[in-house]
Amino acid sequence: MTIYDACESSPRIRLSRRMRIAVFFLVEGVLALVIGFAALFLSFDSAWSAEQPQHAVLRPSEARSGSLRLKTDDGYADATRLGIDVDLTVSGPTVRARVTQIFRNPTKEWMEATYVYPLPAGGAVDTLKMVVGNRVVVGDIKEKQQARAIYEQARQNGQKAALTEQERPNIFTNSVANIGPGETVLVQIEYQEPVQQNGNEFSLRVPMVVGPRYNPKPVVQSVDLRADGNGWGAANTDPVPDRDRITPEVLDPATNAPINPTNITVRLNAGFPLGEVKSHHHQVKIESPDSATRVIKLAEGPVPADSDFELSWKPAAEKAPSVGLFREHVGNSDYLLAFVTPPSVEQAQQKPLPREVIFVIDNSGSMGGTSIIQAKASLMYALGRLQPADRFNVIRFDDTMDVLFPAPVAANSGNIGTATSFVGALQARGGTEMVPAMRAALSDTNRDDASYVRQVVFLTDGAIGNEQQLFETISALRGRSRVFMVGIGSAPNTYLMTRAAELGRGTFTHIGSVEQVDERMRDLFAKLENPAVTGLSAKFSEATADLTPSALPDVYRDEPLVLAAKLDKLAGSVEIKGRIGDRPWSVTLPLANAAEGKGLSKLWARRKIADAEVARTTRQASPEDADKTILALALEHQLVTRLTSLVAVDKTPSRPAGEPLKLAELPINLPAGWDFAKVFGERPQQPAAPTERRAEAGDGKLQVAALKRPVPVATPSPGTVQLPKTATDAELKMIAGMILLAISLLLLVFNRRQMPN
Repeated sequence: MTIYDACESSPRIRLSRRMRIAVFFLVEGVLALVIGFAALFLSFDSAWSAEQPQHAVLRPSEARSGSLRLKTDDGYADATRLGIDVDLTVSGPTVRARVTQIFRNPTKEWMEATYVYPLPAGGAVDTLKMVVGNRVVVGDIKEKQQARAIYEQARQNGQKAALTEQERPNIFTNSVANIGPGETVLVQIEYQEPVQQNGNEFSLRVPMVVGPRYNPKPVVQSVDLRADGNGWGAANTDPVPDRDRITPEVLDPATNAPINPTNITVRLNAGFPLGEVKSHHHQVKIESPDSATRVIKLAEGPVPADSDFELSWKPAAEKAPSVGLFREHVGNSDYLLAFVTPPSVEQAQQKPLPREVIFVIDNSGSMGGTSIIQAKASLMYALGRLQPADRFNVIRFDDTMDVLFPAPVAANSGNIGTATSFVGALQARGGTEMVPAMRAALSDTNRDDASYVRQVVFLTDGAIGNEQQLFETISALRGRSRVFMVGIGSAPNTYLMTRAAELGRGTFTHIGSVEQVDERMRDLFAKLENPAVTGLSAKFSEATADLTPSALPDVYRDEPLVLAAKLDKLAGSVEIKGRIGDRPWSVTLPLANAAEGKGLSKLWARRKIADAEVARTTRQASPEDADKTILALALEHQLVTRLTSLVAVDKTPSRPAGEPLKLAELPINLPAGWDFAKVFGERPQQPAAPTERRAEAGDGKLQVAALKRPVPVATPSPGTVQLPKTATDAELKMIAGMILLAISLLLLVFNRRQMPN
């Protein structure tokens, strides 16, 4: 029965037909308004309930990692990402990379494309080229705010423009304005980076996907106080202020085919006769023009962008060169790049001290799938390598934390058995609260015991957005500890790994598959079990040098000391000194014998910028002084940094005046080996107060210091993790309600006029 029928049939309701119609429209209008407001409330509630702020319609400054979707009048339509082409040229100690990304605007509207992509953390990004239709646009380096203002003005003017910004040293955002209907867009980024060396193996890595990041909520709330008040307050702090810029939208691989096909070509000129050349995670075909040159291509054509590409090569001789010296002349300066590998510890014949090793394992949701298998296998291997004289402890963390023993214990069979059982039972779940775990690992209860070397081995994929908090924790609490980072999975956060190891005076090892566990962990323990080369210094006999790193780090077994310097003249020699255990070691390199290198000035500048960032973190330089140094280097050497961006503007407007501009974005693949449900399948937990549970390890229970936090995940819609939508039909329902109310009011007024006085 309808409302109208009820008014007609009820003996208690004596209304005229016109009045009954008016009441019907009045009630229907009120119901429509209620439904509309309820839908609107639910849509906002879904957006606010997620831990990470998200938006239905995104500005360029709110880009999602790797995403590109097209906003149309009817909702969202997918844009076609035609592909990615990566071309790498290895020239002795350096890699020059050209990454070309091709898009096509399949709509009939003018588009602005914004997307985020990974690059190597040590890469010096210096070139942006864009081709849209028949126009080629080349970028210039400007201060970040100035570059953004230039881009926005061009965007409004209808000019084709491109903007490249750094979110992290290994994450960059590109914005491309005024892409015409049906136009194909080609965006090309170029960067320079050094080749990596470990023992007799050289390597490079191409990051292919930005993994989803855990972004903790702010833990300090702001309090507004009157200027004349005398109350207490707290500043608003957010551990990840740019969370919207680094949070990816991810396709569920169970319901979606892989996207973003990528083609890779490596032109390898090692500078010495080559032996084994190996791709660790992708099938390749290798051409051999001569003994020192190889051309490497993917064996089956383009592959989905879901796991890092890693290539390594070894010399044909049994041992790799232990010294490399390269030079480049730019402007009025000479730039030098030196690789020096100290002799192995067996030659030093130094008996190592016993060790106190704190193992930390990440069992958060992002470690689900093959990553947790790799991490557990690696930790099991490490436990088996402990010596009877060593002592150890194990910490596991997700959004809570467990410490296995109240204090480090002897590495006897009983304690190792307890630890093995503990590790074997771990499952991936929850968020990634890494800072409390690092703080616990660096808590040194035996700091006065100089008879032990203290080491922290940290196994994680590094999938967090609050890297700076972790760096500050290591810098403040490291004491005598040395931090060794073990990157797990197909797409680890290498920026976090390398910087954490640098601040912790340790080293970084990556394990990308279960097959690599024994080899990589054996190599890591060779470093852990033998003394580092310490007390390193470099002295130039004739040239005045600006050296980086300014404070030379310790060097572990089979690792080279890598120096970059800017010289006023290429003359004399450089003498490098240090100690291996308790024995002195030195080597002298004549600068005149340096070979020609490429891009060394860019590498020197990039490393100087990294030095300034470290000085800022360790408070050896004020934020203002560090930023001044970074900005000057970036502008002089034309590099993208935290403070500078590349911007390119076509002089001729192409979008007709009055033609609207739409925003575009594109989803990414889940990193290979990740478990989608572990990352996105749980609803956020309600915040709980920090709790601490303590029990004896011997009774089968574990000592726990649990820091409860909501898990930053949301229930995905089928196929993809979408942004929370506020674009429901609430507005239509409210409009309909208003119309019905208006009709009812008109009918009531008309009816009153017809009634006798």
